[in-house]
Amino acid sequence: MKLRTRLNLVVSGLTAAFVVVLISAQVHSARTWVSEEIEAANRVALQLLGPLASMQLASGSPEQLVRFLEGLGRVRAHDIVLRGPSGETLYESPPATYKAGREVPAWFLRYFGSPPARHVFLLPGSLQLVVTSDISRSVVDVWDDILGLLAGAAVMLLIVNAFAFWTVERTLKPFPVIVDGLERIQRGDLHHRLPPLTGYEANAMGAAFNRMAQAVQDKVQAERKAQQAEARLEERRELARVVEQRLEEERRLIAHELHDEFGQSVTAIRSLALAIVTQCGQRDPTITDTARLIADEAARLYDAMHGLIPRLAPLSLDTLALAEILESLVRDWQRRHRSVELSLEQDLPADLGPSVTLAVYRVVQEGLINALRHAQASRVDIRVCCEDDKLVATVTDDGVGLPQEWSRPGHFGLRGLAQRVEHLGGTFEVGNREPRGVRLRAEIPLTEAA
Repeated sequence: MKLRTRLNLVVSGLTAAFVVVLISAQVHSARTWVSEEIEAANRVALQLLGPLASMQLASGSPEQLVRFLEGLGRVRAHDIVLRGPSGETLYESPPATYKAGREVPAWFLRYFGSPPARHVFLLPGSLQLVVTSDISRSVVDVWDDILGLLAGAAVMLLIVNAFAFWTVERTLKPFPVIVDGLERIQRGDLHHRLPPLTGYEANAMGAAFNRMAQAVQDKVQAERKAQQAEARLEERRELARVVEQRLEEERRLIAHELHDEFGQSVTAIRSLALAIVTQCGQRDPTITDTARLIADEAARLYDAMHGLIPRLAPLSLDTLALAEILESLVRDWQRRHRSVELSLEQDLPADLGPSVTLAVYRVVQEGLINALRHAQASRVDIRVCCEDDKLVATVTDDGVGLPQEWSRPGHFGLRGLAQRVEHLGGTFEVGNREPRGVRLRAEIPLTEAA
């Protein structure tokens, strides 16, 4: 049911209730009035008609009393009957001329009281004067008043309902506009705004709707921008992963080229130089010294090349497990820095996958190199193991700690490690520890490792 229909029904119900109360009050008042009217008529009949009839009969014959009654006619709301000694009717008052022929429903007449009051006066000569109260004319007046009141109430009800319908129609006129605006917002037309609406409440609702629509539009635009930014960030992350993969591939290719081609060439040069030294001997000291310099330089270049290859890509990743690679890495750096104490603790699953293996290797390698080259550390502890459902790699040292400007733009080593670990769904942390030194920690979910 529409709101307009409900409001009209409420107004109609209130008006009808008011009319019912008004008619009830009118009927109750009319009943009291009719009762008082009959009571007054009875008193007149008792105090006037009886004595007058006795006086007329005492001063004359019954015929004179009949003429007196004929001249008297009706006494207010009473019927008068004169009966002779044998019960015959000597006189009967004429019917009422007031609203003659008009009658009211029997139920309405019964509502106004008990049966009519009847008084019998015994006169000389065995005559009887019977006076009976008649309230029908008074009840007809009440009935007519109520009918008029009902007609007025019906007219008033029509007028009130028409006015209420017009008022409600005018008041609710902005509602379809608001509903249409809500439906357009639901369909995605976030630029739609309501025009100024008539009425204080409707205007306030329209202003609130426009503020809501603006807020929704701003929020949706912000979400779209966030989604676009997230999409661009994801694209950049994907591009970074692709670039990182390409870099790793290039590093591995370069490492293989250095090991296979360049290493063999340097070895061949050194072998040729040593062969010249052997062949020339003491015959040509100049050539012998030059060949020996070439052999020494080739040996130094070979050692430098083998130190560079692990920085590019550890060739042993293709053949050895991560645990063996880490042990080889720590052993090589321990041989170069004998004054620094290096410790390695590891507990690794059998198969980690190439991406996770390389990420863990880079984390340990970066932490170890930074500690040995920049931190002036005397001890470096490396721990790689499983905790719950994560693979955790930790490198701690007792060096001088990180410089204040380590996190400024341009330092890509640690930032590259963080991105590498985050690409695998893990977390990367690095910072100074108390009382001194640096702690580097990377956590990678084993699901990603699998």
